[in-house]
Amino acid sequence: MKQTTTVPATVDELQQAMREQLYVADRGLAISIHLALSLKRPLLLEGEAGVGKTEVAKVLASSLDTDLIRLQCYEGLDVNHAVYEWNYARQLLEIRLLEASGGLDRGAAARDLFSEEFLIKRPLLRALEHDGGRPPVLLIDEVDRADEEFEGFLLEILSDFQVTIPEMGTIRSEEPPFVVITSNRTREVHDALKRRCLYYWIDYPDFQKEYQIVTTRIPGAPRKLSEEVTAFVQELRTAELYKVAGVAETLDWTAALVALDQTELDPSVIDDTLGIMLKYREDIESVRGEPVRAMLNRARNRGTRRGRARG
Repeated sequence: MKQTTTVPATVDELQQAMREQLYVADRGLAISIHLALSLKRPLLLEGEAGVGKTEVAKVLASSLDTDLIRLQCYEGLDVNHAVYEWNYARQLLEIRLLEASGGLDRGAAARDLFSEEFLIKRPLLRALEHDGGRPPVLLIDEVDRADEEFEGFLLEILSDFQVTIPEMGTIRSEEPPFVVITSNRTREVHDALKRRCLYYWIDYPDFQKEYQIVTTRIPGAPRKLSEEVTAFVQELRTAELYKVAGVAETLDWTAALVALDQTELDPSVIDDTLGIMLKYREDIESVRGEPVRAMLNRARNRGTRRGRARG
């Protein structure tokens, strides 16, 4: 018996459902997600790495109590790895068994060998044929890492939620999956793909939102540590770096500092743990030492001003 997924009736309900999964979504993002769910349109999320794009799909699947099917994109990804391919080893074995038994009928064998029994279903086809009761969330992650030609494979799926297999015909989805596509914008996604999607850019959060994320995801962190970490990361993002730390790195760093029993920041522990936030040697060397001290002082001064404003 087919089950239908209950979509939150309002944007506020969606925000609350995501908050229960420890995801802090601002209203603009929540509106885009709600519209994508209501209109059954794919949602394209762009933004720097580590700002929470992939997490949206994971949280959405949990909130809707449905499966998450993920296609991780990479250079060279093609239809055989994204949609389907034939199990050639099993087909060859079947032919040999038929030959050995003397029952090989070329016409019948051709029909049987290219049937669902010998079809290997990759993520896109599994999402279209999903039989788990509720439509799944299909995550097409980092589409910008795939070749531009691969986007052509997506157009039929995103337009009509169907895929054509020459040997079997067209397979249509009875109930379309909820589709989330992410891009780090290492290259521009083609306009034909964008036109089929709703769009939202996820930016780095301001202090208040990032602090809320830290306290939500790591509730055991001391308040002063959470404030200083958030303020310091905000300062760090203003530096000339090859790769800026994302929210994911903020959370990793906070968790590491809690594991080290830190209750507040000091320059030495920052220098010792910079590799949690920065992944390039040149970036680490450019901020270690005096720049770290200067950024920590500015972060604390901003914290003092915020405290006075609240007072």
